[in-house]
Amino acid sequence: MRFSLLSLVDYYLRLCFSRAGLRPYTTDIDSVTTIKCWISSALPNKNLTSKSQSSKPILLLIHGFGPLPIWQWHHQVGPLSRHFDLVIPELIFFGGSTTKSSSRSEFFQAESLVQLLNVLGLGESKDVYVVGTSYGGFVGYHMAMLLGQERIKKVVIASSDLLKAETDDKALLKRAGVESISDLLIPKEPDNMRILMEMALWRPPHFLPNFVLWDIIQEMYNDNIEQKMELIKGITIGNKDAFQLTPLPQEVLIVWGEHDQIFPLDKAHQMQKCLGETARLEVLKNTSHLPQAEDPTRFNEVLLNFLTAS
Repeated sequence: MRFSLLSLVDYYLRLCFSRAGLRPYTTDIDSVTTIKCWISSALPNKNLTSKSQSSKPILLLIHGFGPLPIWQWHHQVGPLSRHFDLVIPELIFFGGSTTKSSSRSEFFQAESLVQLLNVLGLGESKDVYVVGTSYGGFVGYHMAMLLGQERIKKVVIASSDLLKAETDDKALLKRAGVESISDLLIPKEPDNMRILMEMALWRPPHFLPNFVLWDIIQEMYNDNIEQKMELIKGITIGNKDAFQLTPLPQEVLIVWGEHDQIFPLDKAHQMQKCLGETARLEVLKNTSHLPQAEDPTRFNEVLLNFLTAS
């Protein structure tokens, strides 16, 4: 069995999820797709036919392209679980979620999460709120469009450029000094891992030895590489023939890091205008692409103020 410092951190993060009342859950949503997720213990077990007796609404947390959700949402699960029953999926080809389907778009990810809610018996029985960060914001937007305001009440899109275009990708590659988006999002060498951390964090670590960076790559980025590259190519956002941003019927909160180098702040202001009068923008100072990790106290406060407001 391989041992590393990150495996200890991974164990601690799983404890954080468990202490927030979450348990791992794996289910087939159809004949070809399996979703692994964390769900609140009050939600139904696949071995039981009874539905949840909890009166809390459902909050779906959708992670971005990169580490598993225990790494991306561990600062949020405690505070949020006091107000919501949580569903935190591992997107397809991240962690234990897989499919035999050839579909690779973020729209397919959204359809799969809709089906997950149905399998859990939550499709129409409870109010559902959606929070998505980065790539997860793409998925969350499609879910909100698919289900409408009757089933999804509010939407939070964090650090997620729904107006991304080819020119934005080229500018990102120039800022990062890499040749392809996959070189940035799926680092295979320590140098690329350093670049990703410098782009994603406002205050990246000044020094990390190569063996630590290799460990991060091995633990977080080394599975399903080919399929993840297909996911990047399958993104419809940025393809004007496949996707056009239109306002959502739900109230929308856009959360952005002031110094985001992946998706610059000016794109957040453009998005707010396109999403209409129901969209508001919160900019978190002294953060970059991961405000939920860099300033979790403020991020959680902004999130709860929006989601719990009547």
